[in-house]
Amino acid sequence: MSPTDGTRGTENGPTVPELVPVRLSNGQGLLFDNDLPDLDETAGYRGPTACRAAGITYRQLDYWARTGLVEPTVRNAQGSGSQRLYSFRDILVLKVVKRLLDTGVSLQQIRTAVFHLRERGVEDLAQITLMSDGASVYECTSANEVIDLVQGGQGVFGIAVGRVWREVEGTLAELPSERVDAEGIQEYPEDELSKRRAAKKSAS
Repeated sequence: MSPTDGTRGTENGPTVPELVPVRLSNGQGLLFDNDLPDLDETAGYRGPTACRAAGITYRQLDYWARTGLVEPTVRNAQGSGSQRLYSFRDILVLKVVKRLLDTGVSLQQIRTAVFHLRERGVEDLAQITLMSDGASVYECTSANEVIDLVQGGQGVFGIAVGRVWREVEGTLAELPSERVDAEGIQEYPEDELSKRRAAKKSAS
């Protein structure tokens, strides 16, 4: 297990929490190895949609974008009248940030956690579990380590990012998205997530 504060230092930067996939000790694989769908990286969601899916206020969204905590990766606001567009990954991170804030984790700790989340691929994000005691974010490399943290009172709150993924996916399936292509922004009230959900319903 990592040090009790769940962090590691860097030569040129602050101490940051190391986030690693949580694996079963018996070699059965990832704890949250969900069969997650491929995402359309060209789909973007406007601020109000991102807020609804992440469960945050527009004021929080705007502040986090302006301070660089979570910036939209599809399109940032440029000039008067332009709209930010957030990717599915951005909204996933927004919801994780909200969960961490709800446990009392400081913005400084959250910023370092978000730094690591940004470094991971979308598939890796779905296989991460974050543990927190309300003050720090901890890494766990096995199911036994998760249990040890909980029993020691250090890991009293866990976030399975794969489960958050499913929550965000379900919410966005009912909301409009826009696609960025060579011709600019096009609005798709029924996006790919909606189509997949409709296909599942018709097949059942």
